[in-house]
Amino acid sequence: MSDHATAAPPSLREPSAAEREWTRNIIEPALAKSPERPIGARSGINVDPEGNARFTTISGAPIERLYTEADLPDGLTLPLPGQPPYTRGIHPTGYRGKLWTMRQFSGFATPEETNLRYKYLLAQGGDGLSVAFDLPTLMGYDSDDAESEGEVGKCGVAIDSLEDMEILFSGIDLEHVTVSMTINSPASVLWAMYLVVAEKQGADWKKISGTLQNDILKEYIAQKEYIYPPAPSMRLVVDTFEFGSLYTPRFNPISISGYHIREAGSTALQELAFTLYDGVEYVEWALRRGLAIDDFAPRLSFFFNAHNDFFEEIAKYRAARSIWYRTMTERFGAQNPRSTWMRFHTQTAGVSLTAQQPKNNIARVAIQALAAVLGGTQSLHTDGFDEALALPTEDAARIALRTQQILAYESGVANTADPLGGSYFVERLTKDMEDGAFDYFRKLDAMGGMVTAIEHGFPQKEIAEASYAYQRAVEKKEKIIVGVNDYVVEETPQEILYIDETARDQQTAKLKHLRARRSQEKVERTLNALRAAVAEDPKTRSGQLSSANTMPFILDCVGAYATVGEICAAMREVMGTYTEVSIA
Repeated sequence: MSDHATAAPPSLREPSAAEREWTRNIIEPALAKSPERPIGARSGINVDPEGNARFTTISGAPIERLYTEADLPDGLTLPLPGQPPYTRGIHPTGYRGKLWTMRQFSGFATPEETNLRYKYLLAQGGDGLSVAFDLPTLMGYDSDDAESEGEVGKCGVAIDSLEDMEILFSGIDLEHVTVSMTINSPASVLWAMYLVVAEKQGADWKKISGTLQNDILKEYIAQKEYIYPPAPSMRLVVDTFEFGSLYTPRFNPISISGYHIREAGSTALQELAFTLYDGVEYVEWALRRGLAIDDFAPRLSFFFNAHNDFFEEIAKYRAARSIWYRTMTERFGAQNPRSTWMRFHTQTAGVSLTAQQPKNNIARVAIQALAAVLGGTQSLHTDGFDEALALPTEDAARIALRTQQILAYESGVANTADPLGGSYFVERLTKDMEDGAFDYFRKLDAMGGMVTAIEHGFPQKEIAEASYAYQRAVEKKEKIIVGVNDYVVEETPQEILYIDETARDQQTAKLKHLRARRSQEKVERTLNALRAAVAEDPKTRSGQLSSANTMPFILDCVGAYATVGEICAAMREVMGTYTEVSIA
């Protein structure tokens, strides 16, 4: 079993004389009358051999009874907000100048139905959109493919062609609404569709803003929605970096995602370390292409999970900013301050939602969202309370958005920058997170980088072991999940959003009509040009696009109304596919 899930961080100090006296005169008599028992250990299971209670974070890191100034490293000086290493935030006024973007993740069934949901969310006060694609789209298949049967529109919206993307954003001004797209292996294809739609609306590419997830490394580590092998996939990612730096300077070409790593069962530390090191790997590949660090690094963004352990999550976000600043300056020599800023989106933890007593999830989501805000997120999605059962209903989506609005306008937490800065407990947790992440960095460096580590199954094994340890703690009631392994009640069925096979029927009919009226000669010509570009090694040209950058060729395919499945199949013919290494 890996020691990263449960090992205690090294102690930074010995108790002071005042603390020893406090323990002797106050704590010991109190414990003699009423011994400590952690929440979730009503049976007395979670105790050490001496009978003392063990308190830990949800990740298994031990929590001391008391934190004081002596728990902080010698000479610790907190930066002010807006100052390096940005532990306290990248903006000096926090949310006083601008609130976080309330970006609700949504997509289901057909583009027509999802378009209506987007307009509803914007009308309810949302100020950013986040596109959830269905599984066939994520895997590069069209809705009428045999591989897509039973999955069309079920976990997101079905997008097969430029026509669908035009419908998805009909009546939505893409020059003024920021859009995030959760797509990875076919990311460059869906981004090309988005750019063409924006252009058709008359939007200036240099003014549109949003984020493409495009994080293929976390697919190999956690989510498993990959198509091509790692090296060719990384080439596609770097192509988007290069293209974006020249043509879409306000659009983030990647959202380096720890969210799915955490959903797969990692600890908070593993989420932090693997996510940031994925960022290191992307930078390394871009530099090998010949890109200049300050040309692309300002548009790198990140995506984190907000789980249930309130203070651990806040510490994770604060540590992330400091680690990224140090990495970009000390490791890569970035000169532009924006290259060193850790900018991130947060989503509340889907894996924490329970199908049992689902309305309890409203409280969970509120706590998680509060942690994200106190940690300084730039953008936030709050889950619907019914998402453990199905895609959220309109009512659940509205409650999730209202949760953010209550935090923003009623709670007072947006009135000052980094409200928990200086807390002995939070600062110690932040320090432990930083140290633990750099320990992982050293291990991954020794392995030759993240791609090599993935090919050997290292991060996958670490996460699997952490997930197993947590599940064992739940089964032993060392960790209580309210309504699941304690406080259980009889329940009535919850109304859910049900997606039937109508979506596939509608998408299949559209595809048939599309193929009948488009120019098949133009489709084949653009697909052949793309195949040739993919087979060529891109050569960097100063201030210009690499000779074989795939983005212009994909844009041509999209403009010819080639489908997602056709474009991905063309690249698959050249790049091949990937089979994951088994974990011993």
